[in-house]
Amino acid sequence: MRKLCLLMAVLVFTLQLSFSTQAQQSGEFDVLIKNGAVYDGTGGKARQADVAIRGDQIVAIGNLKNAKAKIVVDASGMVVAPGFINMLSHSYNSILADGRSLGELRQGVTTQIFGEGSSMGPVSEEMKKRRNVTAWTTLAEYLSYAEKKGISQNVASYIGATTIREYVIGLEDKKATPEQLKQMRELVRQEMEAGALGIGSSLIYAPAFYATTEELIEMCKVAAQYKGKYISHMRSEGNQLIEGVEELIRIAREAKIPAEIYHLKASGEANWPKMDKVIKMVEKARREGLKVSADMYTYTAGSTGLNSTLPPWTLDGGFEALFKRLQDPETRKKIAAEVLAQSDSWENMYQLAGSPERILLVGFRNPALRQYIGKTIGEVAKLRGKDPIETIMDLIVEDRSRVDTVYFMMSEENVKKQLKLPWVSFGSDAASMAAEGVFLNSSTHPRAYGNFARLLGKYVRDEKVIPMEEAIRRLAALPAANLGLDRRGLLKSGYYADVVVFDPKTIADRATFEQPHQYAVGMQHVFVNGQQVLKDGEHTGTKSGRALWGPGKVK
Repeated sequence: MRKLCLLMAVLVFTLQLSFSTQAQQSGEFDVLIKNGAVYDGTGGKARQADVAIRGDQIVAIGNLKNAKAKIVVDASGMVVAPGFINMLSHSYNSILADGRSLGELRQGVTTQIFGEGSSMGPVSEEMKKRRNVTAWTTLAEYLSYAEKKGISQNVASYIGATTIREYVIGLEDKKATPEQLKQMRELVRQEMEAGALGIGSSLIYAPAFYATTEELIEMCKVAAQYKGKYISHMRSEGNQLIEGVEELIRIAREAKIPAEIYHLKASGEANWPKMDKVIKMVEKARREGLKVSADMYTYTAGSTGLNSTLPPWTLDGGFEALFKRLQDPETRKKIAAEVLAQSDSWENMYQLAGSPERILLVGFRNPALRQYIGKTIGEVAKLRGKDPIETIMDLIVEDRSRVDTVYFMMSEENVKKQLKLPWVSFGSDAASMAAEGVFLNSSTHPRAYGNFARLLGKYVRDEKVIPMEEAIRRLAALPAANLGLDRRGLLKSGYYADVVVFDPKTIADRATFEQPHQYAVGMQHVFVNGQQVLKDGEHTGTKSGRALWGPGKVK
């Protein structure tokens, strides 16, 4: 009798399995992507397969020749891969202005990660006035607001350590008191419970520059309780690069938290040889059990404000205090002397670029100054008949902004060396733009349009620095795992359907430093949460992006 029951059970299970397989192969799906070279994101070779989507999830991968679907995509000759994750995006404002996010969508980015030092919350009433914010107070409220407004990609964010410091201490160069540290920890706790990813810092910039290592450790200890991470634009990427990595590793060890280096680089030609030691330091930490990783962009130039050529004390009290100092003749002399002096006490972008001809102006608020977009500081100084440092100070005052600037500081050899590291993912360090409308009022760094396509075209296909399967792993699965995102980063049944389809023969960046507002080519179709957002390279009008939450979110 028991044998008969067992046989009946096996028969029922076999019939159920057969029915399930037939249902998968012949049932109707919402989307069927057929005949593509499927890279699942694990780092394995491609296999010829079909991918089926129902609702917002992948439900089958394999030979689904008999299947039917409402939308059928023929991916013959194409790569099918999990959607890419931008580990360092500054699109927090641009997606509110234009939820299509075309600059990144046309490269296959389906998730953007915010929070390099500054985040969209929490904001005090005073901060709201400075930022002209009315629609949210907390970081979680901002993310939900963006989703409701309509966005093409998923978004998630770290809590900005700078934002927490500004909320509690202000913009001045002050050490946190015990009571202030308690308040900072509580703000971190609230945002972690609401779904933040962890703590993000940007330590070369004031007021972040004023924070001690101990202050950062205290915030990270709280984030670690919620499976959070620490991610940092380190205190130095140039003359004190080694010391910057040591600080990051110390924070990871003492706070017992995974840590990531934002946009791994060695800035300034004299510092290029330090990259080998940095790699050894990270790999030693990893062998010791610390979860240390990095991300990078695929260019030899960085981009930040022109004010980064000035010492950090000039921003004690904020930008209004800076503008006042720059209008005082004696203070200007002191600033100019410090800019020209060799020093390891702050990150001097003027010195790291090596020449005013390697400092490119790309964005002004003042329309009268836009004639200088695309020119170097050296060129503008000659046009104005002043020395370069005087010109820098004048432009900041006249624009009453940081002035968007590109600095040529890194080596191609190091870029390729970093590309080969298995623990490095990718981030644009830019806002996603469209080659139209208000975005054309300024220039930008080409990484805003080309960072991910450049990896797949120049470095994978053309120069064969890394193979396609490894590039896709590090564009999707690696960052998803590092961030602790739920069921993202792989093409796998039961995972959310963030899927891209591109032509491996034509995918490439087109943006240049001279003409950056040019879309990448080769990305054909993009699905976000099961909805087609890009079709034949054009936006469909669908905005199916969502706010994503860290693993510590309190349900």
